[in-house]
Amino acid sequence: MSKPPIKHAPKPEVSTTGHSWDGIEELNNPLPRWWVWILYATIVWGIGYTIAYPAWPLISGATPGLLGFSTRAQVEQDIAAVAEANSALTTQLAAADLTKISDNPTLDGFAKNAGAAVFRANCSQCHGSGAAGAKGFPNLLDDDWLWGGSITDIAYTINHGVRNEQDPDARWSQMPAFGEILTAPEIDQVVQYVLSISDQENDATMAVAGATLFADNCAACHGDDGKGNRDLGAPNLTDAIWLYGGDKATLTETVTKARFGVMPAWGLRLSPDEVNAAAVYVHQLGGGE
Repeated sequence: MSKPPIKHAPKPEVSTTGHSWDGIEELNNPLPRWWVWILYATIVWGIGYTIAYPAWPLISGATPGLLGFSTRAQVEQDIAAVAEANSALTTQLAAADLTKISDNPTLDGFAKNAGAAVFRANCSQCHGSGAAGAKGFPNLLDDDWLWGGSITDIAYTINHGVRNEQDPDARWSQMPAFGEILTAPEIDQVVQYVLSISDQENDATMAVAGATLFADNCAACHGDDGKGNRDLGAPNLTDAIWLYGGDKATLTETVTKARFGVMPAWGLRLSPDEVNAAAVYVHQLGGGE
């Protein structure tokens, strides 16, 4: 004997949202009750969060929140704790004789690590993350130094900078714009002479004439042999190291318009221990003397 078919209660009529795509209508079914309660709970939680913690932006800050919690303040506390833990070393570093710092392995290691952080935060934007420099920004890995590569020379350069107007003790030199002094043919001759002493392809006849012009106008800074003068920040023109480029076009631009690179006086921005740390770090990169 077969069972009678089970009869289901008819489903209530569900209205539509009024949206229709390709004949398919969107039904306006109610959300599951559990989902609705979770939504309400998150709204309540969000309101509570904005009351308990800093949330609403104001003109000069944000609402502090009833709990007074601040991730920024927490970071500042952590930084202060680390600074306090390293205070003895930073005090030693600030007053250290940099020429003898390698005699203290603990202080030397601290200086190198601290200097790496200082370099990444303040110097890498110009000199590169690896300190290899770029056009117009010196390579700190080689042994070519405009103002000297000893650790004390490096510390002085970092501390006072180069050709800036903020520090009266900044390294200072200025190349004349010879386009206002020499004629274009004379500049070409000087460039050919510089190409000749740096072992590059050149016009020998023009280089001979350029030698006299070089002696009269350039040797006072770059030396009679063109090997430069560190005390004046005048580069060596006989090697293959060029701050802005050593090809004919670039040399012509340099002689005609001159160059005037500027480095900030980091002693006005960094603490003495940070300056010394940066000097130790740069000195040990490979090019320090």
